[in-house]
Amino acid sequence: MPILFPAIDLKDGACVRLKLGLMEEATIYNADPAAQAREFRDAGFTHLHVVDLNGAFEGRAVNGAAVDAIIAAVGQDMRVQLGGGIRTMADIEAWLEKGLSRVILGTVAVRDPDLVRAAAKRFPGRIAVGIDAKGGKVAVEGWAETSQLTAVDLARQFEDAGVAAIIYTDVDRDGILAGINWEATIDLAGAVSVPVIASGGLASIADVVRLTMPDAQLLEGAISGRALYDGRIDAAEALRVLGAAG
Repeated sequence: MPILFPAIDLKDGACVRLKLGLMEEATIYNADPAAQAREFRDAGFTHLHVVDLNGAFEGRAVNGAAVDAIIAAVGQDMRVQLGGGIRTMADIEAWLEKGLSRVILGTVAVRDPDLVRAAAKRFPGRIAVGIDAKGGKVAVEGWAETSQLTAVDLARQFEDAGVAAIIYTDVDRDGILAGINWEATIDLAGAVSVPVIASGGLASIADVVRLTMPDAQLLEGAISGRALYDGRIDAAEALRVLGAAG
């Protein structure tokens, strides 16, 4: 069954959503991220995607207290994955010891791929790689910079590394409810053996249904943010669709 990951993006301690990855385009949805996590748990979700947005820009944990509160609130009931500002083995180890299901390495996957390999070997099944693409090229440092790598180029570097998943975000669609870039996402999933999670632009129940189509079976699931917060996707209906597909 495909997994729908509700997203909690953290900025200055609050649960927000950005438009196109721009920090100045943040909408606050809940000042209490732990309460938001409980809402998602109570709605029936089993997985949770959390991003420390400030951390992604600053290269270190900034919203650690909010993440701690989320783990304390739902860590026994949901598989929580975290990305944003995780750049060292010490960071990875510390977060996993706190009860995260897995950590997501993004910028460091471009800057220091050997660290990703070492972490995946040390923590099997608990390291994911975040690949964020802007105009087809991999974006780093909280999407503020664009590298020369394509998403497929980067993903193939970790084919044999033992990473648990690749989270692929189309930055050009993130937070604007334009629909997932299915073509690019499914192409990526077909190019590598690592499970791929779609992110960026999931807009409606039609996208959830699309996730159950045969060519999308390559995907582990998709991440939803703004559409869940705005009520464009009803949680119960989405979970019912995915359950029927499973």
